[in-house]
Amino acid sequence: MRVHLYTQSLNEEAQLGFFFRHYDPWVERYIVYDDGSTDGTLDILARHGRVEVRRFRRVVPDSFVASAQRLHDTAWKESRGRADWVVITAIDEHLHHPDLPGYLARCQAAGVSMVPALGYQMVATEFPPPDTTLCQALTWGTAFKGMNKLSLFAPDRLRETRFAPGRHAATPTGDLVCPERDELLLLHYKYLGLDYLVRRQAMLSAGLGARDMERGWGRQYTLPEAENATRFERLRKRAIDTAAPGLDHHDWNPTPRWWREEGVCRFAPVA
Repeated sequence: MRVHLYTQSLNEEAQLGFFFRHYDPWVERYIVYDDGSTDGTLDILARHGRVEVRRFRRVVPDSFVASAQRLHDTAWKESRGRADWVVITAIDEHLHHPDLPGYLARCQAAGVSMVPALGYQMVATEFPPPDTTLCQALTWGTAFKGMNKLSLFAPDRLRETRFAPGRHAATPTGDLVCPERDELLLLHYKYLGLDYLVRRQAMLSAGLGARDMERGWGRQYTLPEAENATRFERLRKRAIDTAAPGLDHHDWNPTPRWWREEGVCRFAPVA
């Protein structure tokens, strides 16, 4: 199974070990668009034999978010004819299934062309040790509709992805077939201790442009520390164990799923 992954980086030194530990078992090629990292990110990427680093270009000069949106909608097209699946994700987003390679093979056999993920904001009271496998060790999270994303699809079957800003939804075109039941999860690991969250949000807010600020794109990066603390505690109190035995995410997850709106796609059973 050939899988290509596209992502962006900006001072991701603390997260890259988790990221590669999660994706290396099933990703053949990484294409990383760096936005000017000044920590050890570029050195780590250069040492990885499957990574190609490119410079992230602000094609919309006054908007980081719009520039990223255009990248997400176009970069993956170079994998047509070269990959069975592509992943569009962020460094702190881990796509998870108990047997992801096997699941993708079954999806392919069933004629599935895109596998939207049910999103969870994962919560930990402190930043984990560097050798942690996050999907195994940090399994408490809160269902979050903004993380219900199209991050995994067959590049030869989609014409356009047409992502919303932040990839929080999409209106793709092409031969659109989703699994009948939603099994893929997107585990978002940004709430790894309040100190890490506040530092990360402050750094990301510095990269927002005038258009981003006008339209409220990336507003979460600009929240005051007190509001970040309130959100952190709210998520922590609502969190469930996403790896609890017998938990059926398809039936349990209460968040709206844009891909299940009428006319978006067809559905196929996956054995």
